[in-house]
Amino acid sequence: MKIEGIETVVVNAVQRNWIFVKVLTDQPGLHGWGEATLEWKTRAVKGAIDDLAPFVVGEDPMNIEHLVNRMARFSFWPLGSIGLTALSGIEQALWDIKGKELGVPVWQLLGGKVRDKVRVYTHLGRGAVGFQVPNSDVSAYCDAVQKTVEMGYDAIKLGFVPVNGYDAPIKAVRHTEKLARAVRERVGDNVDVMVDFHGRPDSLDAAIAYVNAIAPIKPLFCEEVIQPGDARAMADIARRVDCPLATGERLFTPREFAEIAEARAVAYVQPDLAHCMGISGGRKIAAIAEAAHMGVCPHNPMGPVAGAVALNFDVATTNFVIQEEAVGIVPWFEEVCSVHPLRLADRCWAVPDAPGLGIEIDEVAAARHPFQQEVIPATDSVLWDGRIANW
Repeated sequence: MKIEGIETVVVNAVQRNWIFVKVLTDQPGLHGWGEATLEWKTRAVKGAIDDLAPFVVGEDPMNIEHLVNRMARFSFWPLGSIGLTALSGIEQALWDIKGKELGVPVWQLLGGKVRDKVRVYTHLGRGAVGFQVPNSDVSAYCDAVQKTVEMGYDAIKLGFVPVNGYDAPIKAVRHTEKLARAVRERVGDNVDVMVDFHGRPDSLDAAIAYVNAIAPIKPLFCEEVIQPGDARAMADIARRVDCPLATGERLFTPREFAEIAEARAVAYVQPDLAHCMGISGGRKIAAIAEAAHMGVCPHNPMGPVAGAVALNFDVATTNFVIQEEAVGIVPWFEEVCSVHPLRLADRCWAVPDAPGLGIEIDEVAAARHPFQQEVIPATDSVLWDGRIANW
């Protein structure tokens, strides 16, 4: 069996364009799907996929690790977020092909299942575009949180922390504390709350001030409390707060996660399988984390193929904890699939049993949502004095 070509299907989901990767083989009807979504980098990722294609076309798709090495090492230059996202989408599609060819779900190829269901968490309003509620109105925000939980979830990730600089204004910190306490009071102790900082604080002390404001409600974790890439700084924060920390969505290689693990910088790592060399990279990262007593909470606010990839990975990963999902981001999320395994029941996704990743894209339906320039919410991240802040 040989790879005959690689195609991309771009679907606009308002705040991001989903980039579905279709790897074709010389076997009639046998192809694989992956997802290489990278917010606001659609054109670049699509070009990178085209650049990587010559390294794999004509090769045997069953030799996944070999093809990952061909794409990464023959590229010579470090691939970075754009190149690794392109590689990840192709890599995922290879697992889909292999599972279909062997007639088994991808999780079977990863050593078999270690759990019977996969716990998931969502965002405010299930991430639906237009559902955003400003956290300045504590009562309305709590209403929105309660409504989201009632959709069938016992875990939700929220944004309490404002755009920030090197300081932590006392008024903002006190509002964050008030908001956090109100949310906990509203949902009770049976719902896990996670707080995404988005790396907004520029200083460790500013990050610590906000973590301490949130810590009393016992969040499952505070995420990206500073910009990623500085394991020593993250570890310093971890030792100075009484709250689990998490990071990883903007880290891409096993080496970067090894630095986090060696520093014991967080309680949970959050690799994104659309960016970290796919399932192959994710497995290495999970092993590194397990050796350092860290749980794995994969990042995934993207499309249905990314969800199917994460689901298969989670089923077979021992130190998996909880999965991010965004199936409510657009009302037609499921319509672009002729089949998919992302079914919520009892706050979890069920273990899929279809061969491969268990998903097929309806290309006719997908074509109804062609590429458009995404809405870029990051452009609102400006401080009171006009300085650009971290989004």
